[in-house]
Amino acid sequence: QRKLVTTAAAGYSSYGNQIGLATGIVDEIYHPGYAAKRMEIGAVIAAAPAENVRRERPSPGDAVILLGGSTGRDGIGGATGSSKAHNAHSVETCGAEVQKGNAPEERKLQRLFRNPAATRMIKRCNDFGAGGVSVAIGELADGLEIDLNKVPKKYDGLDGTELAISESQERMAVVVAPEDVNAFLALADQENLQACPVAQVQAEPRLRMRWNGATIVDISRDFLNSNGAPKHTIITPAASRPIQERQSIQGDFAAQLLSAAGSLQACSRQGLSERFDSTIGAGTVLMPFGGVHQLTPIQAMVQKVSLEQGHTDDCTVMSWGYDPELTSASPYHGAYLAVVDSVSKLIASGAAFEDVYLTFQEYFEKPGTDGKRWGKPLAALLGAFSAQMDLGVAAIGGKDSMSGSFENLDVPPTLVSFAVTTAKTGEIISSELKQPGHPVVVLEPERDAQGLPVPASLLTLFDQITSLIRQGKIVSCRAMEAGGPAVSVMKMGFGNGLGLSFAETWNQDELFTCRYGSFIAELTEDLPVGRLLGRVQGGRSPRFAWQGSSVGVAEAYARYRDKLEKVYPTLNPEWDAEARREAADCGADTRMQDRTELFRYEAKNTSAPAIRVARPKVLIPAFPGTNCEYDSARAVEDAGAAAEIFVVRNRTAEDIIRSAEAFARKISESQIIFIPGGFSGGDEPDGSAKFITAFFRNPAVKEAAMALLDRRDGLMC
Repeated sequence: QRKLVTTAAAGYSSYGNQIGLATGIVDEIYHPGYAAKRMEIGAVIAAAPAENVRRERPSPGDAVILLGGSTGRDGIGGATGSSKAHNAHSVETCGAEVQKGNAPEERKLQRLFRNPAATRMIKRCNDFGAGGVSVAIGELADGLEIDLNKVPKKYDGLDGTELAISESQERMAVVVAPEDVNAFLALADQENLQACPVAQVQAEPRLRMRWNGATIVDISRDFLNSNGAPKHTIITPAASRPIQERQSIQGDFAAQLLSAAGSLQACSRQGLSERFDSTIGAGTVLMPFGGVHQLTPIQAMVQKVSLEQGHTDDCTVMSWGYDPELTSASPYHGAYLAVVDSVSKLIASGAAFEDVYLTFQEYFEKPGTDGKRWGKPLAALLGAFSAQMDLGVAAIGGKDSMSGSFENLDVPPTLVSFAVTTAKTGEIISSELKQPGHPVVVLEPERDAQGLPVPASLLTLFDQITSLIRQGKIVSCRAMEAGGPAVSVMKMGFGNGLGLSFAETWNQDELFTCRYGSFIAELTEDLPVGRLLGRVQGGRSPRFAWQGSSVGVAEAYARYRDKLEKVYPTLNPEWDAEARREAADCGADTRMQDRTELFRYEAKNTSAPAIRVARPKVLIPAFPGTNCEYDSARAVEDAGAAAEIFVVRNRTAEDIIRSAEAFARKISESQIIFIPGGFSGGDEPDGSAKFITAFFRNPAVKEAAMALLDRRDGLMC
């Protein structure tokens, strides 16, 4: 299992980092049912200017253009294969069902789709996932004529079926009007992207595919829309059970807190999260781990909306909710509270309850014809639907899989709710405790007989939390999570090395019982809101203390960190030893420094100088595999220079020659060459570093670059 999780994490973190995708929240969920089919949690969100989006039906005669990578046998059965139940013998036949990624090609697609001239030509678009051409193109219009011979291939020998169902990645299908085809192809070529028309929209509602002059597919759209032969089964969902109000507590407060800190349910995922680049694009509002020690995990990913030019204080806020233990006990309640939890995390981060939308990811055991097994997804979907109706929020997308079985092992009922909204950066707060002496309170909604929040009370609480945050009276806030108030406060304390003296009015059961929809809030002063949980404790030896039993913050953190340290390491023994020695020499407290030295940053004014000076021109080459050109150009412009991004094309030998000649000419007009960051495939086998080095060895480029460096005002960085 360790091999599974570490190898998978290396793969999906590498891809996101290569395409320049900031990833603020990455998590894994642990449960005995996920022993064979592991569960990772993460999401990203994109934004597009409304004026760039067309919403039109394709018309007869419109062209379908295939963009991006070529088609091969890799990935035949990839996504569709992942939707099948597996056993110990699956590896013998499924080894080839692996989709090969191509991060540099994906980056080119991103660049093209950020170009308004291109996107405003697109009537409809689909990415290539499960089913390949047959689905990605087949879904675009009711009537289609697809010429499989025009589909670009990685190699010869593919037959019509392989071309139709291959799930090779980094491909897009777009519908454009006939008069826009040449202009769109030219824009794709400028971005170093392969593009060619492969299909045409037809008036007759049939899907036809031709290969080598023969029609190999000819299906009525009415038949496709029928979803095939109807199937029926009798579902017998188990009765939903009320939520257990109290948990059985073993040991005193200190023992219970340490046990929770070292549990798979609550322990640190920092070693996993830090495989991902959370700051690329220079739009990160909340770092994945907050506080001076960078140790308090955030509950919502907050990123500025990405712009090609200029700045904005608009940001997106995304969070998730799901508890496998609760959903196993009652799929209805678990799904309902997954929605509540995901929305609560948005509110705790400073967002308001407006324009909140959801998307669901569902994962269940293979049901077969067993009515009771079918009852689990039915109950979960009813719970999620009830929550949407009660809160007035809608799920606008999602994905489901009924393949969560491996021989006799089933995943727990899984419905993960992802919630998203927008906010202003100045409205966002982080969840680490801020100041010794501050009161910390628990704010809760009313609950019904089933233990669920009363909708009207919960919505009122959302508004109250937002109001107190906007007034500056709440300075840190966290939606209550598994483990209850004690575990939530423990995580809040790690970031700044602060503890809490818990109020003795709480009993131990209450401190370790989670009530989703409740909030832990640090106030700047005593206010008549919520129920006092305790007061923030500082000093050289901060502790979490209750009724004479206490745990040092450093001791709790060590237990919290060490659970997964051998799987996802965070420590560098040599570096940490040196950091502790330096801290000791300075007389500093080292107990919270065994992961990282203290990090402090104060924002500075980075505006251009008021005194007018000559504006240098900065040439920024966008090589295949680099991914920081937009934020590099923005930083250059902020510093008072003029930036120009130059896309280096390398699809053919002729492209490389023309790019080198044009780049050399632009060097002579510039004062600075700025090579942006990024990499591809660890520089093997087609890494960006090798190509950049070879490009600068081109005689024309080398001569121009040397001339630039010889000039008094020349610079290369």
